[in-house]
Formats: sequence, C-alpha cells, structure tokens
Amino acid sequence: MEAGGANVLIVNARDLPALIKEWKKYPVNLMTGVNTLYNGLLNHPDFKTIDFSTLRASVGGAMAVQRAVAERWQQVTGCQLTEGYGMTESSPVITVNPVDSTMRIGTIGVPMPSTDVRIVDDSGDPLPAGSDHIGEIQARGPQVMKGYWQRPEATAETIKDGWLCTGDIGFMHPDGFFQIVDRKKDMILVSGFNVFPNEIEDVLAMHPKVLESAAVGIPDEKSGEVVKVFVVKKDPSLTTEELIAHCRENLTAYKVPRQVEFRDTLPKTNVGKILRRELRGL
Repeated sequence: MEAGGANVLIVNARDLPALIKEWKKYPVNLMTGVNTLYNGLLNHPDFKTIDFSTLRASVGGAMAVQRAVAERWQQVTGCQLTEGYGMTESSPVITVNPVDSTMRIGTIGVPMPSTDVRIVDDSGDPLPAGSDHIGEIQARGPQVMKGYWQRPEATAETIKDGWLCTGDIGFMHPDGFFQIVDRKKDMILVSGFNVFPNEIEDVLAMHPKVLESAAVGIPDEKSGEVVKVFVVKKDPSLTTEELIAHCRENLTAYKVPRQVEFRDTLPKTNVGKILRRELRGL
C-alpha cells in the first residue's frame, strides 16, 4: 500500500496454468508463496515462457524453502528466493532475509525491527550462538499476540514471560542470522539420535527425479523409530534402490530412510504446505 502497488490475488494457487496466465497479464515485482508452489512452477513446462524482467523479490514462508528449489529459482528467474519466518501468532512475521546480496540461502534471516528472538533449551534457558546450540525459537515484539481469545490455558502454554514459544527448533549464527531446523513435534528419534525431516527432504529434493517428498518417523522395535519417506516422482524411472543410494551418499547412516513409498500426490493445506501429520498415521 505504501508503495502504491497493485495486489493480484490468486484464488487457487494449485491451478498452475491459471497462475501463469495471470502472471503474464501483470508485470509482477514481488511474489510470496510456499516451497511447494515455487517447486511446482519450476516443474511446469509453461513457466519458462514468462518474462521475469520485472521480478525484484520472491519470498518463501509457511514451510522451509529447500536449497535445491531456491538455487533453481534464481537460475530460471534471475531473482533470489528469500526466506522469511513467522506464525499467525506473530502477525505473522518474526524474521526475514534481507532482499539484497546479504541474503543467505538456508537461513530465515534476521529479526524484524523491534523484535527480539532467542534460542532456549528444554528448561527455557537461553542458548549461545552456534550450530551446536540447537533449541526452541522464542520471540517477543509488538507483533506478537496478547493471547488466544478466551483460552487462558493455551495462552499460558504459548506465551511465557512475554516470549512466544514457537514450537520450532533452530539455532542462531554468530552474526545474528537464524536458521530453522524443523518443527519440534516432527522430530524423529532414531536410537536416541534426533533426526529432522527437513534435512532428509532437502537431500531428496537434490535428486533430479524427485518432484516432492515428505519424511516421517514410524515405530521400530530395535531403534524406537526409523525414517520413512513419501515421494512423488518427477521421472517414472526412479526406483527405491536409486533413492536409498542417493541418501546414503548425503546422509549419516541412521538418517537414511528405511522405507520408501511412492505416491501420485502428497496431502497439503489450502496454501500448499505438506501435511506430515496425515502421513504419520499411514
């Protein structure tokens, strides 16, 4: 509004041909979306026919932006795919990457103005910077909600001493950039080791025959849990053996999927975020 721009609202972002048609009608300067949308567009045959000369910024949120998707987006469009982070409870932004050369792929950027962000351990004590100090992301600032409407118990669980407990796991780099690891509730426990689905899905996204994927934990008598992945093929020739071999080259042994299930589609929210919770029960 401040810049005097027009907002083009897409009714159904899953209808990629319709989205591409609208894009060709308007000289788009800024786009926001989720990783699955960016990935879907990159794999649509008509996407490369768009004129990207007016595109100045692309921002991803709601779920982790995969490195393979961000790198390919820049190759195709000439525009960086900037990642931000937040929740409905933070109206909704907490951190965002600068939309310039200081943007760092793989991170969720730096806190918004007047916003404090910290990493805490299981006891709620702040952790120092560094990738060895992984904990829950907490935030406070003018955009953080006062509480849930008429739900004092839920509010007390989420807002503690003025800090919003996000339920997301991450760490802070020494220079103040934050990096998200995964949702706390999505963590997989393999023989006492923490395994985060985002890392596995990032590796799967690197495979040229993979379109989409999701990693979940399933019960196992020996190790408590093992990793199972659900994969949508980009190339029909992809095999389980080929996928496992790729994972063994890029992951520690206990993180390598023990089961692979190929599917035509993955369950998603209305905005395209993959629903791991629906896959955990399968």
